[in-house]
Amino acid sequence: MKYTMAFAAFAAFTALSPANAEVSAPGDPAKAQQLVTSVCAACHGADGNSIDPNNPKLAGQGAHYITKQLTNFKSGDRKNAIMQGIVTTNNLTPDDMKNLGAYFSEQVEKPGKAKDKDLVAQGEKLFKGGNPGSGVPACAACHGPTGAGIPVEFPRLASQHATYIYTQLNNFRLGIRANDAAKMMRTIAAKMTDQEMKAAAQYISGLQ
Repeated sequence: MKYTMAFAAFAAFTALSPANAEVSAPGDPAKAQQLVTSVCAACHGADGNSIDPNNPKLAGQGAHYITKQLTNFKSGDRKNAIMQGIVTTNNLTPDDMKNLGAYFSEQVEKPGKAKDKDLVAQGEKLFKGGNPGSGVPACAACHGPTGAGIPVEFPRLASQHATYIYTQLNNFRLGIRANDAAKMMRTIAAKMTDQEMKAAAQYISGLQ
């Protein structure tokens, strides 16, 4: 319970932090259409519902979160050769990134379905209650009980591909991904076992 309360409080503070004021300005989804068609759709789908489990679903994701990730790819704060190449080659501007965030946030995410019932049961316990013994907090504390996310910093997770979720958790654990606020996810992932990551990913993939 103490982990849930602590991280929920941190989430609320971060969402209201002045540091997020710049990304709070709304984008224009209509102006993103050409970029979506010519650049994003190949990997993420025109409606943000990617088919490849290695590519994240963007439909229904928070606009601010998408904008932040694109900004981080361009600055190099988040490492991914493909995405860094895309934002650089296409010379995405801050307005482009805000517009793309607004566009995908308005799309409807297609419900996901978990494949491993045993892992789902383990993942549900971790998502809702964490692991007090190892210091892993409940995922729901920051991402919400239904995985809808808590703006501005914490993304929507519900129905995301299990493969992508697991990869991101592992990247946080290994320090490959390091654009999390206050090293929050790196600290959490470092305390998770591989089994816990797979279980959490399976449960999340079936959340709606």
